[in-house]
Amino acid sequence: MKEIKTVKVRNTVIGEGIPKICVPIVGVTKENILEEAKALKSLPVDVVEWRVDWFENVFDPDLFLDALKALRAELGDLPILVTFRTSKEGGEKSIEPDAYAELNIRAAKSGLADLVDVEIFTGDEVVSRIIREAHAAGVKVVASNHDFDKTPDKDDIVGRLRKMQNMDADIPKIAVMPRDKKDVLTLLSATEEMASEYADRPIITMSMAGTGVISRLCGEVFGSALTFGAAKKASAPGQMGVEDLSVVLNLLHKAL
Repeated sequence: MKEIKTVKVRNTVIGEGIPKICVPIVGVTKENILEEAKALKSLPVDVVEWRVDWFENVFDPDLFLDALKALRAELGDLPILVTFRTSKEGGEKSIEPDAYAELNIRAAKSGLADLVDVEIFTGDEVVSRIIREAHAAGVKVVASNHDFDKTPDKDDIVGRLRKMQNMDADIPKIAVMPRDKKDVLTLLSATEEMASEYADRPIITMSMAGTGVISRLCGEVFGSALTFGAAKKASAPGQMGVEDLSVVLNLLHKAL
């Protein structure tokens, strides 16, 4: 049986056992961000994603690092994934590729982030640079792709995930939009094929809305190592409340 490298960030191991739960923070101000972080302490959370594209001062390097430092202090030993989701992939702001690279590298080199998210179709040169610099700083990389219009065919989904793996991202991730139940099956089938035939590291997949919610629950069956839940405000369509999500994941794990 093929060995899958797990990804350890602080005390969380992604790629073994029950899929880990990641909760996004989408505060606009530093105060909002820290308020959301405080609320996570009583919830079953494994990783916190700071969606920095929501932050009003994300383009000011000093204020960005100041907020990240405060968030790190508030979250203690919970791993932080820093994500600037661009507007072309469903995020709040647009950004030029060079500025995008600098922002991610700044987060990685700060010593405050555990993972950074890199959109794989930003351009191979930019993506390679971010991955290289993040790894040099001891930070893991989630390579991502989001299709809010449709669900690509199975071979396309697998191809995108393999591209991420070939570019040395630690965790390939894809999120797609289902138009019907068959699209959800396509995503699950692609997940199973990638996990069983090609992946040598954890992967994350999801079908985002409607009937796609099932894909956020059954990762342990099909091969997705992490799922996203909402504490207050969802950062993408179809996110369940984190407490309900934890209950379902644990019930499925026991049954398996």
